[in-house]
Amino acid sequence: MDLGQYVSDLQRQLLDTAENGTADTRAVAERLVAGLDAATRLVLLDALSAAAGEITRDLAPGSVDLRLRGRDVEFVVAQPGTDTDADEPAAPVDIENDVSTSRTTLRLPDALKVKVDEAAAADGLSVNTWLVRAVAAALQPKQRRSAQRSLRTGDSFAGWAR
Repeated sequence: MDLGQYVSDLQRQLLDTAENGTADTRAVAERLVAGLDAATRLVLLDALSAAAGEITRDLAPGSVDLRLRGRDVEFVVAQPGTDTDADEPAAPVDIENDVSTSRTTLRLPDALKVKVDEAAAADGLSVNTWLVRAVAAALQPKQRRSAQRSLRTGDSFAGWAR
């Protein structure tokens, strides 16, 4: 998504509005337009990010991420169960009583943060989405190892080997 057209529209509208004023008003508007680009982009990014957060809340365990590439914004939609390389489907998250998202500060050792970054990149996900899915999966009921072992045959050994 190119934000440039929206920034240009706002700049043009400001100049058009100033045309109804005095020469001083037009001069001030022209000076304001020059610095409006960065501020407008930041406001638009904040609005789009908030929208992506609201959509993600309703899509959980799927998500919508906002990525900035150069000056362009890109939406990335991740739906659960669409990753064909995954061993297991995405863990379901109970959001019936959840009315909002929460912001949490997480402190990770540098070595672990590097591994999280690599895992998220390998899955084509943002770090936030990857962490949300990891937490959701960790909260799912676990199958007992003894139950899993009893279903398998021929892969257990007892005794000593030299």
